[in-house]
Amino acid sequence: MTKSELINRLAERNQRLVARDADEAVKTILDAMGQALASGNRIEIRGFGSFALNYRPPRIGRNPKSGERVPVPAKHVPHFKAGKELRERVDGQTTPLPLPIADDDDGDD
Repeated sequence: MTKSELINRLAERNQRLVARDADEAVKTILDAMGQALASGNRIEIRGFGSFALNYRPPRIGRNPKSGERVPVPAKHVPHFKAGKELRERVDGQTTPLPLPIADDDDGDD
């Protein structure tokens, strides 16, 4: 689901909510989540999951093209951990999710 699909679905479910207001609500929530993570805070949404930062120490990597050794600096990366309710909902799904069909344009139609 994309951000615009989320906004459209929110506007459809709440007839009192104009699409412009749904857009502003989604942007506000995502901005608040981004600011919370940027300032080192953890986000927990009951029934959905939690977002936190994981620390990755500095290391020596390799340039895949040249094979040259490259220093990779330390960094914090966002990490999502699904909540129990979300895991059970996804795991308890009785019908398998459809697999995307690759469109091969080889011209043999």
